[in-house]
Amino acid sequence: MNAIVKAHAATKHLLSGNEALARGVWEAGVNVATAYPGTPSTEILENLALYPDIHAQWSVNEKVSLEVAIGACVVGSRSFCAMKHVGVNVASDALMSQALAGVNGGLVIAVADDVGLSSSQNEQDTRFWGRFAHLPILEPSDSQEAYEMAIRAFDLSEKFGVPVIIRLTTRVCHVKGIVTVGERQVYEHKGFMDNPAKWVMVPSNAKNLLHAQGERDKVLKAYVNECDLNRIEDGADKRIGFVTSGPAYLHVKEVFPDAPVFKMGFSCPVPIEKIRSFAASVEKVIVVEETEPLVETELRAAGIAVYGKDILPRTGELSPLIIEGPVRKLLGETVQEAEDTSLPIFPRPPTMCVACPHLSPYYCLSKIHNKVRIAGDIGCYTLGAGHPWKALDTTTCMGASISMALGMTLGASEEDKDKPVIAVIGDSTFLHMGLQPLLDVIYNQGNVTIMLLDNRATGMTGGQEHAGTGFDINGKEAPRANFEKIVEAIGVNPDRIRRVNPYEMPTMFKIIKEEIKQNEPSVIITNQPCVLTNRFHRHDPLQVIEGCTGCGNCLSTGCPAIIVTHRETEVRKSGKEIEKAYVEIESAACTGCNLCVSTCGPNVIKPLNFLQEAGE
Repeated sequence: MNAIVKAHAATKHLLSGNEALARGVWEAGVNVATAYPGTPSTEILENLALYPDIHAQWSVNEKVSLEVAIGACVVGSRSFCAMKHVGVNVASDALMSQALAGVNGGLVIAVADDVGLSSSQNEQDTRFWGRFAHLPILEPSDSQEAYEMAIRAFDLSEKFGVPVIIRLTTRVCHVKGIVTVGERQVYEHKGFMDNPAKWVMVPSNAKNLLHAQGERDKVLKAYVNECDLNRIEDGADKRIGFVTSGPAYLHVKEVFPDAPVFKMGFSCPVPIEKIRSFAASVEKVIVVEETEPLVETELRAAGIAVYGKDILPRTGELSPLIIEGPVRKLLGETVQEAEDTSLPIFPRPPTMCVACPHLSPYYCLSKIHNKVRIAGDIGCYTLGAGHPWKALDTTTCMGASISMALGMTLGASEEDKDKPVIAVIGDSTFLHMGLQPLLDVIYNQGNVTIMLLDNRATGMTGGQEHAGTGFDINGKEAPRANFEKIVEAIGVNPDRIRRVNPYEMPTMFKIIKEEIKQNEPSVIITNQPCVLTNRFHRHDPLQVIEGCTGCGNCLSTGCPAIIVTHRETEVRKSGKEIEKAYVEIESAACTGCNLCVSTCGPNVIKPLNFLQEAGE
């Protein structure tokens, strides 16, 4: 028996929301679970892969992931799919059609909203998809509810014949709590439903399904007003009542424990009539929701007077400190501003890891950035926009580097028309959404240099496997995508496909300068693994011996193992002041990748045992 199953033999466990939801999915009897990694949802599938009797897989993107889950659902299995909020944009084509077609076996989609943008390019509200696609949405407040709602969602999916979305937020995903668990259900496989009128989404069939969808909406609107997932918690202080969901519910309860609360677990469709009854029992109603004013707008449209985003922020988490002040002011209470006694926080912007194979490409790009345009993508290499490289001009979404780079060449001004354009993309991102734009570059005869930074991992989300690593989610060997053959098959000239070891920085620089001069598409592929995976091999660490001139060239690599010990100002004979930065290397962190050695003019960076070997 798997170790995690043994660990769950007891009844109560300390679990994050992601772990708890995975447990609930497994207990619900799910056969197939799919996902593409994306913070804060990644750990859901990672945990599901530890359970027996379930097929868990990473897919190349969220659309494919959802379609695999849909296929399993159609043939009668319970199936599950997980993604972060921006992943729904990718999966939306399949989502919108399947919302109309419905389900056979239960289909549940967990979507993790990154409220507060801890690791995302935007802060979109997944609850919009419930309205747009006519889908039920459940919103857990903590780990226990994530577990319970995972099981309940499959029952609801099959009861109403529709996919169900579980909307999580970063706080629910990653905060741990005590969870009481059960045992895996024996799910009776439904078998394939042979019904082309339901599954074949041609216009004639879809028109008929629209009527069924409208009828289902009516049933759901009635059901949510009776559902036990939506409840009224009475309180003695009737001056104000709260309508809330998700982790905001816990924040409200913490700050206003005596106020009545309408707690929504089943938040779409909104239980209008039940809330109308609740609103009549209090003097004022405030809707506390993260992030968009969806419930607030619908309640006002129904003639229920509420407060909401007129007093509360529209972005970010609605923590107790954020909620308390505006609500007390609404109640006419004097709000005393808390004195800030905290110590100043030293700024620590995100950066790449020590010896990251992306350091070398960005060092090289930083040296030519004024002569080129550089389109970036989503992944660890997005950090190339930051200090010290500042070597990206754009980053929009997965795969956009290549397509936007083509647009940059086509739409350049007279001043810029001869400037080379470079697109930077990672291996997982290329497989996720980079093949189609590269095909577009070839088809439209664009002149773009693509830097495919292959570190054999989905690095930003924790080093997960993908179709280009050679291993599956369980660490078993799997066919590995060959990037050279793929880009050649798409149409890149074989002479313009260059593979390079990024730690050989002079070679890396030379190849970049050669390829941006070509008048056709080219692809530069790096070939060293992520330093946080077991595929990376450390070498002897380095040290700075006597003789550092303070030139600071090594700092331009951005390696966090290089530390400035002190700075001095030197006045040249011309009167010009030059700042010198003297450095040392934190040998315990250094992997001996030698990137800094390539930049060191005085040649004073040596292996840690250099002096002993030299007999000094």
